[in-house]
Amino acid sequence: MGWAQVHEGIRRMRFETLLDRHERGDLSQSEAAEMLGIGERTFRRWRDRLRDEGPTGLADRRLGKPSSRRAAVEEIERMLGLYRASYGGFTVQHFHEQLVKRHDYKLGYTVTKVHLQRAGLVTRAPKRSAHRKKRPRRPMVGMMLHQDASTHAWLPGVDRQDDLVVTLDDATSAIYSAFLVEEEGTASSFRGLREVVARHGLFCSLYTDRGSHYFHTPKAGEKVSKAQPTQIGRALKQLGIEHIAAYSPQARGRSERAFRTLQDRLPKELALAGITTVEAANRWLAETYIAQYNAAFAVAAEQEGTGFVHDRTGAWPEILCLQEERTVGNDNTVKWHGLCLQLPPSRLRPHFVKAVVHVHEYPDGTIAVFLGPHRLADYDAGGTIVVTTEQAA
Repeated sequence: MGWAQVHEGIRRMRFETLLDRHERGDLSQSEAAEMLGIGERTFRRWRDRLRDEGPTGLADRRLGKPSSRRAAVEEIERMLGLYRASYGGFTVQHFHEQLVKRHDYKLGYTVTKVHLQRAGLVTRAPKRSAHRKKRPRRPMVGMMLHQDASTHAWLPGVDRQDDLVVTLDDATSAIYSAFLVEEEGTASSFRGLREVVARHGLFCSLYTDRGSHYFHTPKAGEKVSKAQPTQIGRALKQLGIEHIAAYSPQARGRSERAFRTLQDRLPKELALAGITTVEAANRWLAETYIAQYNAAFAVAAEQEGTGFVHDRTGAWPEILCLQEERTVGNDNTVKWHGLCLQLPPSRLRPHFVKAVVHVHEYPDGTIAVFLGPHRLADYDAGGTIVVTTEQAA
């Protein structure tokens, strides 16, 4: 006997007992109906059915009949077949989104989840642990950004793990930049920051882990050094952006939760799109997926307005890059990480031997050499001159 029949028997027993009390004069009709949780009209209808048909007249006539709202068996079978064939491992929510988007699916999330669980294709979610209070979000966009990277097998069918570098907003969890690299570092961090500043402007603060490209930590496990900035720290200070260090994974909760979602969804989305290379993945992330992710997971900021500001000086491209001093050699060349950069003739001076110059390397690998404010030459990633810019003092 199912629960529906059990409840039906209890309902019938309570009605017969209260009807007997009503007929003895212990209860009025309205009091008996209220105790049953029904109206007086329904009470009278049940009474008449009991007199005319006996106990069977009180049976719930809906039992044993299929619901008019019941999902079609064919549609349920189609859904289960699609999951087995193409979407194994997807969460129910992610699978339901794909059904609606790609397969003209009309059934709701709950009925989909129930039938997937009945078929043993997905398991019930574990019970959540005790509530942990989250750090309040910043009230406006642009007040705090998070940058982090996650190592994972992002590309389907590729026996390799890459790093996904993500820069997102604390106020909304919206992703502003996301791309794959072989290994995160100074160049990838600058790339993400440049993409954000180019589209949105300068922001107020950046929250990161204590990786060696973000901070210098004199002793493992202790506080970071503010007196010995890294290239990232130097650039942020020049731009007036506060750099905040996280001292535990829990402190980076926004980015950690984003990466859990991305690790579950992104490889499957890349597989559905037939993407297997880093270059194609990065184009697709920028042109398609970031907008889809933000539409699904970003939240509204608490306050209107923005903490982003336009860089009126236009100096950020020359700040958000690797910068180091070099002394020019006797042959008018500059040594740079295995490259020999030949300086071209210039009207500034007969030669640059022993001159101290600044070398800028940009995230795409291109290089420029400066003497004070003067840009002496530009080079491709292999050290070959591509542009020469001379400006007399």
